[in-house]
Amino acid sequence: MQYPLDLFRKEVETTLQSILTSMGYTGETRLETPPSPDMGDLSFTCFSVAKTAKKPPTLVAENIATNVEPGKWIDHADATGGYINFFINTKRLIDYTIKMIRKMNETYGMGEEKHEKVVVEHTSANPNGPLHVGRARNPILGDTLVRLYRHAGYNVESQFYVDDLGKQVAILAWGVNNLDSDSLPKPCREKPDHVLVRFYQQAYKLMEENKDVEEEINEFVRLCEKGDETTLQKVKKAYEPVLKGIKQSLERLNICLDRFIPESTFVRDKSVDRVVEVLKKTGYAEQENGAWYIDLKPFGVTGRNTRFFFTRSDGTTLYATRDIAYHLWKAQHADKLINVLGEDHKLEAKQVETALKLIGAETIPKVVFYAFVTLPDGKMSTRRGRVVYLDDLVDEAVTKAYGEVKKRRGDELTEEKIKRIAEFVGVGAIRYNIIKIQPEKDIVFKWE
Repeated sequence: MQYPLDLFRKEVETTLQSILTSMGYTGETRLETPPSPDMGDLSFTCFSVAKTAKKPPTLVAENIATNVEPGKWIDHADATGGYINFFINTKRLIDYTIKMIRKMNETYGMGEEKHEKVVVEHTSANPNGPLHVGRARNPILGDTLVRLYRHAGYNVESQFYVDDLGKQVAILAWGVNNLDSDSLPKPCREKPDHVLVRFYQQAYKLMEENKDVEEEINEFVRLCEKGDETTLQKVKKAYEPVLKGIKQSLERLNICLDRFIPESTFVRDKSVDRVVEVLKKTGYAEQENGAWYIDLKPFGVTGRNTRFFFTRSDGTTLYATRDIAYHLWKAQHADKLINVLGEDHKLEAKQVETALKLIGAETIPKVVFYAFVTLPDGKMSTRRGRVVYLDDLVDEAVTKAYGEVKKRRGDELTEEKIKRIAEFVGVGAIRYNIIKIQPEKDIVFKWE
């Protein structure tokens, strides 16, 4: 199909060429987009034409503009300095666009097939409790990128990197295996992530108070990082219901991820061990008390600690090391890699990027960073229970939308249709209000 702005451009080019020929002018009909909508939709600079005509650019522009007549797409043109500004017929633009959208539905504006695969990693929240508003930007930004790339014609796969080796899931697993549900506060809703976050919160509190509990949790982490299958299965049994609840929350926002990749995959298949060996051979690796690291200062990393440790003294690997293995694996299946990360991951992202370049990786991920949504009194925290859960935000948005739809169209719509519209409007309002703000700008959440 032909898009209206393309048709407008063609009409402007044809009109210009006809006028230039009739007036005996010669020159290139190269069009530009004006810096401001007030200056038209397309502009033509007359300086090259004026030079060959040996006349002032302002005079040439005025002569040409007076000969421009309204067309199918051209509304009018005016001369400003040495430029001619063309304005599109907005009524025709709107009518034509709506007509084509109705005809083509979701395929309107879709680009040609690119024959390139893009992997977008987003959300990747710790599966230790429900998603909260503080990190709600991640899935919404990520899913928007997925949709944009798909619409542009790319083959896109969305991935959620499941941190099943970290301390947060170890705390959850310890809680599930050592605490009695009856001793915990009642869940705010009977959804698996809300039910299990109580175990995480209580276990975290006990870990802070009791060194023995802390050591037991640390042992969970050590065994997981060494690939102990029994411990990994305990952790999986604890976090899988939480992940199910997270998926349900995302689905309500119309976000469905294609793949969930456990971090333990790269311990089990030994690919992280291969990463360690390659990093040791880069010529930049050093040791301190048995732990291996690379000083990133020569690569532009600044700050108090520029050293990137990729093993501990006991030989176990760190999150960033396993992240490198994950990115190498992703690169085998994609042409472009995009990661959506919170601003607190900037150093780690730089570590991963530098390490990938050092070992000769051809595909380096592009990272979209975002600032967290905070409460008026500070950052949200799942472990402290100082959060607004995403489920509650969606409920509130839908409730408000329901009230508006009921007030405006309650007499003409069925209850079922009112609820359906309210869900659509409420979710859409959340997504729009997140996406309209630049990712790295702070957002302070208030219910008002």
